[in-house]
Amino acid sequence: MKSKIAVLIPCYNESKTIEKVVKDYKKALPEADIYVYDNNSTDGTAEIAEKAGAIIKHEYRQGKGNVIRSMFRQIDADCYLMVDGDDTYPAESAREMCDLVLERKADMVVGDRLSSTYFTENKRPFHNFGNRIVRFLINKLFKNKIKDIMTGYRAFSYEFAKTFPVLSKGFEIETEMTIHAVDKNFMIQEIPVTYRDRPEGSVSKLNTYKDGFKVLKLIATLFKEYKPFFFFNIVAVLLAIISLIFVVPVFNEYFQTGLVLKFPTLIVGGFVMLAAILSFVCGVILDVIVKKHRQLFELMLNQLKKEE
Repeated sequence: MKSKIAVLIPCYNESKTIEKVVKDYKKALPEADIYVYDNNSTDGTAEIAEKAGAIIKHEYRQGKGNVIRSMFRQIDADCYLMVDGDDTYPAESAREMCDLVLERKADMVVGDRLSSTYFTENKRPFHNFGNRIVRFLINKLFKNKIKDIMTGYRAFSYEFAKTFPVLSKGFEIETEMTIHAVDKNFMIQEIPVTYRDRPEGSVSKLNTYKDGFKVLKLIATLFKEYKPFFFFNIVAVLLAIISLIFVVPVFNEYFQTGLVLKFPTLIVGGFVMLAAILSFVCGVILDVIVKKHRQLFELMLNQLKKEE
């Protein structure tokens, strides 16, 4: 049976904060089911959460993306509220976020930290810089104006949760969610939320450099997959420029002397130009496939709504 609101809390070693998080959201959303998905914690997180009143489930594949995949597959609800177990997101915003989904005003509500207290509360400067970089790249490449790409505080509709193909295994999952919502034309709303840094004794599991690189790699991969025409056109233009750099001096020499003295250079330039043409053709073909996939996705979404 589908519950109206499900609060989803992915957790890995959050014993310092999980009791307060569960109690805060039970108070803010007394009618909601609170699910804590324990991701191989060794500090008693699951036991503490259960005593606080949460429904405990386990995901044994390590990584936040793996946890979200299981959450969306296993739980049926009209509204899913995702929040971290580190007590950095206030429960006071939960009702407003859920209401936007339940009233069909949004398929994904983003708890925007960056417009409020994130840059003053977060004591890790490279995290701040990374958030700005990711926000700039996503908004430029996918032509949007989303203010907080990597926030872990979000609310989702049933349609979004059941049609979101989770590919990421780790912390890059939020970036993937954002790009999927933008590409599939889901309704997105943002509300500013107060962010507070982790309390003393609570340690972040996010590695600034390693996970930051994964996010940037994911952006490049998804840009290629969601915008293949643009991506392969960029590659084609770069290859064409390289080809011209090779062949233009050869042609100049030929027009001046009537001789071609650098056949290897001409051959290399010709093959590079051929690669540019092939890249352009690949972009055209893949763009048609992506558009067809969007059509099939819309049909699947219509079918899902009929079955509700």
